[in-house]
Amino acid sequence: MPSSLIDDAPEGVNTPEFTVSELSGAVKRMVEGEFGHVRVRGEIGRVSRPRSGHIYLDLKDDRAVLAAVVWKGVGVRLDIEPTEGDEVIAEGRLTTFPGQSKYQLVIEHLAYAGEGALLAKLERLRKALAAEGLFDQDRKQPIPYLPRVIGVVTSPSGAVIRDILHRLAERFPVRVLVWPVAVQGEKCVPEVTAAIRGFNALKADGPIPRPDVIIVARGGGSIEDLWGFNDEAVVRAAAESRIPLISAVGHETDTTLIDHAADRRAPTPTAAAEMAVPVRADLLATLADLGARRLRAMSRGLGERRQRLGDLARALPRPEQILADRRQRLDVAIARLPRLEQLILNARNNLEKRALRLGQSLRERLRIEQRRLSDRTGRFGPWLLTGRIQKSRARLDGLVRLFASLHYESTLKRGYAVVRSESAVLTRAAQVRPGMGLELEFADGRVRAEAGDGGGTPASDEKPRKIKPAKKKDGGQGSLF
Repeated sequence: MPSSLIDDAPEGVNTPEFTVSELSGAVKRMVEGEFGHVRVRGEIGRVSRPRSGHIYLDLKDDRAVLAAVVWKGVGVRLDIEPTEGDEVIAEGRLTTFPGQSKYQLVIEHLAYAGEGALLAKLERLRKALAAEGLFDQDRKQPIPYLPRVIGVVTSPSGAVIRDILHRLAERFPVRVLVWPVAVQGEKCVPEVTAAIRGFNALKADGPIPRPDVIIVARGGGSIEDLWGFNDEAVVRAAAESRIPLISAVGHETDTTLIDHAADRRAPTPTAAAEMAVPVRADLLATLADLGARRLRAMSRGLGERRQRLGDLARALPRPEQILADRRQRLDVAIARLPRLEQLILNARNNLEKRALRLGQSLRERLRIEQRRLSDRTGRFGPWLLTGRIQKSRARLDGLVRLFASLHYESTLKRGYAVVRSESAVLTRAAQVRPGMGLELEFADGRVRAEAGDGGGTPASDEKPRKIKPAKKKDGGQGSLF
């Protein structure tokens, strides 16, 4: 103890006096000296992840709560992700935090508290993913019968890949693409997730062929060894795979969540290879058997059709019988052919004789008609036709002169006019009304006019003009009008 504290104590008081920092430091040294390294089992309660990257959590049981912290550098190396509700065993050192007057556990290692805790966490995750429908049967894809390329996600140095390649070579050799991954530890989850999604990202016509089926394989181990295949990221990648996926993780009794999300589960990696391809020898035998059955079926079918054709042929008459009657008719016609030729020759001679007589008769009739026409032309000479033409021409000239004298345009030239209204020619004064629009036609054109108020009666002092009859010319023919 500092001597200054004892010397400064009041008289009669022997209790030393500490500052807050001194007391906090003394408690810190005592706690860290007494509990330098501890292992604590408990259930994870509240979990906080501030932006600094540190993890603050509570470890609790049914009677107490212990604050704990995982520094950022340690958190990236943890094998598990601290999750509320997990039962874990935390290793580290106990210390105090003077700033809040509390003690806490600085965790350096974190693990699940036995298989029971892992199984409980596994069951919670399984129920959550199943509720999303990732394990539904209608999401499962059929495995192709004969894939050309198989993608294998596993460790390249283990016995698993050798077993798969050996079984594929025995059954049906195909092209195999191996995506090397870590099958346990902290690298397992990101590498397996990247491998599944990487195979799906390949293009069918790219330089690296796209697999027709994917096998995710790993040998047996404890639940901790297989825990990477229970991770949510791996399970989601398997469920989202567009390429059919076969899960072959562990032995037959081992079950992981990727088995539920995969399209098929194989009890062992060797069994996965057997599911992926058929046996080549069996396939060849099956093809040979099918070929033999096809040949037998074709032979049997041809035999049945040949027999059916024979039955139908017996029901038909023989070709000689069908042609016999027609051959006989042809012989009869050939025998009658000379008589037909003689009849045709006689008919042709008769036709020539009649044509000759008809030609003579027509020529004689033509001569008679020509003589008659010559006689009639002599009686009616050209002088008679000329006289008739002159008389018709004189009569036509008279009619033309008469038309010219009687046409109203000739009358207009003598000083008269034609009065028209909008509807007709006006011939009486009574037809004219005051203000009526009129049209007067003279010999040299038409003029618009309007009727005055003079009335529609003729003037009393006007007398109708009398038309004198035309005098007859001496020595000429009188007018027809």
